[in-house]
Amino acid sequence: MSAPSDHHHHHHHDHHHHGNGASATEENQEYFNKLAAEYDSRHEKTLGKLIEEIRARVDFIGVDWADEDDEDNNGGDGGEKKDVTAKKSVRLLDYACGTGVVSRALAPYTTQCVGIDLSENMVAAYNTRAENQGLAASEMHAYQGNICDPDEPNPEALASAEFSEFDIAAVGLGFHHFDDPSLAARRLAERLKTGGVLMILDFLPHGKMGDSHPALSTVTHHGFSEEHIRRIYEEAGVGKDFGLEEMAVVFNFSKEKNDEVRRKIFIARGTKA
Repeated sequence: MSAPSDHHHHHHHDHHHHGNGASATEENQEYFNKLAAEYDSRHEKTLGKLIEEIRARVDFIGVDWADEDDEDNNGGDGGEKKDVTAKKSVRLLDYACGTGVVSRALAPYTTQCVGIDLSENMVAAYNTRAENQGLAASEMHAYQGNICDPDEPNPEALASAEFSEFDIAAVGLGFHHFDDPSLAARRLAERLKTGGVLMILDFLPHGKMGDSHPALSTVTHHGFSEEHIRRIYEEAGVGKDFGLEEMAVVFNFSKEKNDEVRRKIFIARGTKA
């Protein structure tokens, strides 16, 4: 996920040009590579709170999860052990995944988490963390890639069946770094199965960051209104049962008191019809 915080994570996945000629994608990649090493430890408390908030909203997100709640429905006298191998498949695409906050939040409710990020260092941090938790690559693994390149609708490296037909696709605090959020939503929707859910966590509208903010040049959008997000969902074909809620997490950015910005986070969901 993208992180909150002082800088935020996420990358950008599509290209726009800065004055120096570097694309947003390259700039994001470089910025987040540097950040990856210290990301989890630096934001541990905030990320923990975010994970709690996501888990508190699994019903709102509305996927038919593979969780423990199924255990009462095994018929018979309820005494037999549920066959673990019968657990239904629920696959998550965690895009602009960072170190994997969304994946960690939803892992108990899914059978496979697939992360994609522009930054090879974030991908490495995601995979190291998954391995350290004893998870097989078939359960949680990230890949370097960009599905939001306007000139390359289906990158070869991400063209296999493993990267399609997801039950849920999510972007955690990465949407405001995208050059073209509408394109990102369309590309993610293409990788959902019919009935799949697109989930976005990002910031509500806020004031501009001060020039001192280290992520300033990687932030393309200063927050999204509910109307804007709803329109993006509808245009991407995932506007069915659209919902948006404000989360009880506020991030304070920037160390200087005179340009501190308090930012509220929303969670949005919509179903692919």
